[in-house]
Amino acid sequence: MGPQPGRRRRYHRPVPEPALHLDRAVARRFLVLRHRLAPPRSLPPEPESVLRVIDRVGSLQFDPLEIAGRNHDLVLLARIAGYRREWTEHWLYEDRRLYETYSKGLSIVPVAEMPWYRLTWDQNHAEHTGGAFDVHAPLVEELLARIRDRGPLLPRDVGPRAAIDWYWRPTNQVRAILEALAEAGIVGIWRREGNLRVYDLVERLFPAAILTDRRPERDQRRHRLLSRYRAGGLLGTGGQAELWLGTAAGTSGQSAARTTAERGALRSELIERGELLPVTVEGFKGERFIVGSERGLLDQARHEIAAGVPPGGREPGVAFLAPLDPFCWDRDLLRRLFEFDYIWEVYVPAAKRRWGYYVLPILYGDRLVGRIEPRIERRAGRLRIAGLWWEDGFDPLDDDGFAPAFAAAIAAHRDFGDMSRVVFPRTVRHRPFLIEVRAILGRGGRPGPRRRGGRARSVGRCDRRHR
Repeated sequence: MGPQPGRRRRYHRPVPEPALHLDRAVARRFLVLRHRLAPPRSLPPEPESVLRVIDRVGSLQFDPLEIAGRNHDLVLLARIAGYRREWTEHWLYEDRRLYETYSKGLSIVPVAEMPWYRLTWDQNHAEHTGGAFDVHAPLVEELLARIRDRGPLLPRDVGPRAAIDWYWRPTNQVRAILEALAEAGIVGIWRREGNLRVYDLVERLFPAAILTDRRPERDQRRHRLLSRYRAGGLLGTGGQAELWLGTAAGTSGQSAARTTAERGALRSELIERGELLPVTVEGFKGERFIVGSERGLLDQARHEIAAGVPPGGREPGVAFLAPLDPFCWDRDLLRRLFEFDYIWEVYVPAAKRRWGYYVLPILYGDRLVGRIEPRIERRAGRLRIAGLWWEDGFDPLDDDGFAPAFAAAIAAHRDFGDMSRVVFPRTVRHRPFLIEVRAILGRGGRPGPRRRGGRARSVGRCDRRHR
């Protein structure tokens, strides 16, 4: 029967499906699967594996500190067998499938996604026009003319100029203005010499079709918000502020409530488009979100937990996670889901550090079991383990598989740094475990015989010898 005359038809919005529920074990397993850490270093030893990682997580943060390796190199080392830093530099500075821009800090993102990150260039261009570009107009033209006429430019190749106030500290004018031109998308990084940037005009670095492709600002902001969920894998709606920098218009006079509301509207659009899938997690209030295309990984996590098989159906491995690894972005999630309280203490005064300067979480299977402080000491040709700590309740010798997995991670880090040897701390409490690890490394990574209880047969004899 059709509608009766004179009566309005009632329309109802479709009721959204309830969010999927994850217990804690499934949530942990899902995260290691989707972060390509099940097991670690499972991607093949080839440059294309770098692109596979970035295709999954969307971006990698670039940090110039190189104590154990740069942050993005450590992220890739945890996922790619035999990783070499030259592979990422190939995609950044030769083939140019990747480039550096500001997203969540300075980040490496795909050139194909540049149209959705143009907003960063446009905002910086507007900020520097009327500011640094006008105040230092003669130097701007001098530097651009030099690059146009002579090619790529290293800042120190220009004669020294007086320092100016630049962000947090006085900086040489040449370096500051070249940074401003790069922030505005006028020049880009041709290559790096160590951490020194060599600049060239962007039109000589990237295809014209990419540079002229313009997307609406809202589309760009929605893409940037999605990039955070692509990276984290199981983010919610809150957490520390740096998770969300740049994902809403957020002017200086705009209230936090308005910024949150804008981000909420963009998130709703991503859910409606199927690009985000709401979930709930045991013990957590509110919804969290996974990338819509990763529903299959969630099903795999559930199947593995139900069947009692290790992550990825293979023996658990060990990875040393970078401080800014996307897996570690949400510190509150690490604390509550993995019961692991991680603070990167590189900016903490030495006297106040609980652990150390450049300490990395130790992942074993789908558990965070400890912390390690590796240092690549090139002059000495060694990988030095400056510190090693285990979480309460974890004994590295209770699990027969842990020592070989740990030794494999150490060997991978040693080989990445092209170091000839490894030096471990001479701490009494670590001695039985490290004797076994040294023995495995001496056998080329092959575990030796073990006795019940997880201890190596030779540990007692070797321990007495070292007392």
